[in-house]
This record gives sequence, structure tokens and C-alpha cells, in this order.
Amino acid sequence: VDEYISNLFGGHDEDLANAELAIIESKIPQISISPNQGKFLHILTRIIRPKRILEIGTLGGYSTIWFAKAMPVGGKIVTLELDPHHAALAQSNFDRAGLKEAIEIRIGKAIDLLPTLLTEGKGPFDLIFIDADKSPYREYFQWALKLSKKGTVIIADNVIREGKVIDPESKDEMVNGAQKFNSFLASTPGVTATIFQTVGSKEHDGMAIAIVD
Repeated sequence: VDEYISNLFGGHDEDLANAELAIIESKIPQISISPNQGKFLHILTRIIRPKRILEIGTLGGYSTIWFAKAMPVGGKIVTLELDPHHAALAQSNFDRAGLKEAIEIRIGKAIDLLPTLLTEGKGPFDLIFIDADKSPYREYFQWALKLSKKGTVIIADNVIREGKVIDPESKDEMVNGAQKFNSFLASTPGVTATIFQTVGSKEHDGMAIAIVD
């Protein structure tokens, strides 16, 4: 079904195709969002029309390119990546796509970089995408709120973990991180939020989406 949808609506984008191929050839983890998820985020970005986007978790820059191609002219993305090798690959993908001026990569632990963004006055951001290591998801979201304003949309990927989040006895750190995030999101005042399940080439998972009231 995922392939059916991609064939109908995917089209061909050379920059995205090149980025996808570079990620495969580099042998970094194949954990980018799917093309259909990328198209969804692209459409959502066009609806929101954000001038400032924050992405927590760059990997090879595949999702970043989807966002960048949907931003209004003059928009900027700050994307955070722990691994210098991943960041270098992403930068080459951005350069090839002609997006060098629109995207700024910062290398290091996101939990350390986020306070710096606040201190530097980089926010508030209009759109924030969380797609990094799952254990600190709750903390990422707390920082995202500090870097937000009324109307900011915050999206977090991989929050259902093949349904394992409903197991209170799970010992999986990624599942536990998603569980803590989901509970915190549901109890956070000042945001309107929900989670929708996803299924396809990325197996069974889900994305959380919230808007700051």
C-alpha cells in the first residue's frame, strides 16, 4: 500500500532521490522517514508557512530537504545532529540540492545544543520536528516549548513503537522514552495535541502533533 501511494503521489525529486541514495551508500542507519511521510510533512509545512524550523535529529538530511523545499522564500532551518559523519553527509546533500543558505547544521548532543539556541535567541520557531534518540524525547519537548510561541506546531516521530508503548512492563529504552513523552504531552497545559498511527514501509508506528495555544 505504501508503494501504491508513492506511485500515485510521490513523483520524482532529484534532490531527494540523490539524498536517499547517498544515505544508502554511506551505510548509516536506514531510519529516515519514508517518502510518504516526507510528503505529508512537506504539505503540512506549506500549510503552516514557517519562517523558522527546528529539527532535532538530522541523520542524512532527507527529512530536512522535504521541509526546506516547502518553506517560504527566506525561511531558515536549524537542524541538530550528534554524529559528525551523519552531519557531513547531510551537508553534502544540502549543498548538492542548493539549500546551503537555508539550512544550518549544529553538531553535538541536542540536549546540550537546545539551551544554546534559547540563549542565542534563535527562536521562537514556527515548526519543530523531533526525530532523534527516544530516551530524552520528553526533555526535547520541554525545550521545544521554550523555543515556541503561540501557534508553533511541534511534531514528534516514532512514538508508538509497533504498539509496544501500551506495555507498562517494557524494558526497551526507546519504548520507555516514547511512553514518558506521550504521557507528558497528554498532561501538558497550553498545547492541543494528538497522536496518529502510521503503517507502511516504516512498519507500525506513529507521530505526535501538537500546537501551542
